[in-house]
Amino acid sequence: MPPNPTSSSSSSSAAAAPAPAPSTTSTPAFSPSDVTVIFVLGGPGAGKGTQCARLVRDYGFTHLSAGDLLRAEQDRPGSQYGQLIRDCIKNGAIVPMEVTVALLENAMRDTLTSSNTKTGRFLIDGFPRKMDQAFKFEEVVCPAKMVLFYDCPEQEMEKRLLERGKTSGREDDNAESIRKRFRTFVETSMPVVDHYEREGKVVKVDSTPGPEKVYEETRKQLRRVFGDKF
Repeated sequence: MPPNPTSSSSSSSAAAAPAPAPSTTSTPAFSPSDVTVIFVLGGPGAGKGTQCARLVRDYGFTHLSAGDLLRAEQDRPGSQYGQLIRDCIKNGAIVPMEVTVALLENAMRDTLTSSNTKTGRFLIDGFPRKMDQAFKFEEVVCPAKMVLFYDCPEQEMEKRLLERGKTSGREDDNAESIRKRFRTFVETSMPVVDHYEREGKVVKVDSTPGPEKVYEETRKQLRRVFGDKF
């Protein structure tokens, strides 16, 4: 199996190496008393990455983007998953959960190891995208504290992505791939949001306004959940 990834304390963009399969034990790798995990969900173009960057800046979270980890892995020389990931991204499909969960688990572990601590706060951006991913992650990695859901109309998200596609260089920032990603999100990811909402773990933020207003509301909602010390 390939070696462990490296990871940044503030972003997953530097994490390029893969992880071995996640542990098969029924005990999660990290205790929720030591590690706080927030799943950050929303349709493509909802502004998840922008808001995560601000939370990292102001509150010391570690931001792990599932998409960034997967893109880094697809470009890693010799990756056994590279072509599989590339095909999934191009077609707006979901990468097998074992790959994504493994990358996230090891990125979290590397972050804690590099900081010489067992405590940390993680924003898991764009994950889980399916119910089986959610169950597997909480079984083998760590139960999530909450889901931060950025709600945005599809028309607005498409406009943002097409604009981003002019400079991003991402092969999935085109009209065909964008619409496939919208369908995938509605069909497979919204049930995840609905599941956690039934458990009372969803904080919903309207991400239609500009980034500053969205961030103001994000901070307000997180203080409501975590208290003034957040």
